[in-house]
Parts: sequence; C-alpha cells; structure tokens
Amino acid sequence: MGHRLSKIATRTGDGGETGLGDGTRVSKSSARIHALGDVDELNSAIGVLLCEDMPTDLSALLTEIQHDLFDLGGELAIPGYHLIKTEQVARLDAELERLNAELTPLKEFILPGGTRAAAHAHLARTICRRAERAVITAASEGKVSEASRQYLNRLSDLLFVLGRTYNRLAGCGDVLWQRGRAHEGGTD
Repeated sequence: MGHRLSKIATRTGDGGETGLGDGTRVSKSSARIHALGDVDELNSAIGVLLCEDMPTDLSALLTEIQHDLFDLGGELAIPGYHLIKTEQVARLDAELERLNAELTPLKEFILPGGTRAAAHAHLARTICRRAERAVITAASEGKVSEASRQYLNRLSDLLFVLGRTYNRLAGCGDVLWQRGRAHEGGTD
C-alpha cells in the first residue's frame, strides 16, 4: 500500500462528490455510497462488539467478518469487482449452525438486550439489515454480486444468534418480549 493514505484530508469531496476505486466521481448521495457507508458502520459496530470479553473462537470469527466487510466495501467502491465469494457465505452458514445448535429453541420473540455484548450484537444486526437493504438498492443502480447480498443476509442471522450466545455464556437468558403487556390491567 505504500504511502497511499499519507494524506487524509484531500478536499476533493468538498463539492458533494467522491471518487470510486475505478476513478469514477459520484454524488455522495448515490445509493452505492450509502451502501458503502452502511457497510463501514457495520464494520465499526462489530469493532465495538470485539471490545467485549468473549471466547477466542468468537473473537476470531468476528475479526474474519471485519475483513470480509472491508472486502465488501471494496466491491462497492469498484463496480464490477468481486471479492465476496460463496465460500464466505458458506462459512457463515456453518458458524450459524454451530452456534445455534448450542442454544435452546425460541418459543417467543426476544428483545435486543441482556448483557452488553448481546446488546452490541443486536445493534450490529440491525445495522447489518440496513446495510443489506442499501446494497440491494445499490444493485438496482449497478452491478453488486449476489454473494455480497447473501453474505449480509446470513451475517444478520449470525449476529442474532451471537446475541443469544453472549447471553447464554453469561448465564442469563434471553430477554423475552411480553405479549399484551401494554394492555394488562387497563382498558383502551
């Protein structure tokens, strides 16, 4: 990479445009740039999650996911370039199956909470869902790989399971949604 990032403030975006990896200038309000920003925010949310105490295997998994998300950002920055492969989606599928097998089946909806790590995982999940929607919107304006869309879809599922996993590891259960709670004891 050399000294590529030696100058951070270039001022080339002051007019509301930014450069893609292929040299194309696009509006900062374009769907592709929104998607790139949402993927970057997701990567940052996972970085916050990684600040929590966790088993080494989960830390390694999340670090690998951060690298994948950086690759996905590269795909978004260079239209037609593909870095996310079906093997990465399959890896998420396998981790999802492994972690979910250690959890009790859900009988109720759960709220995003419990431990701080679980709450961070759920927050990352919601950012992931937004990033997925943004990537789908960007695909309507230009090519985005199917594997990238699948990756984000699977990742949001994995982050949900990770939230439950963090609560299990801490010895507390999921925070269950209480149906009809607002209507108990009162009349409308």
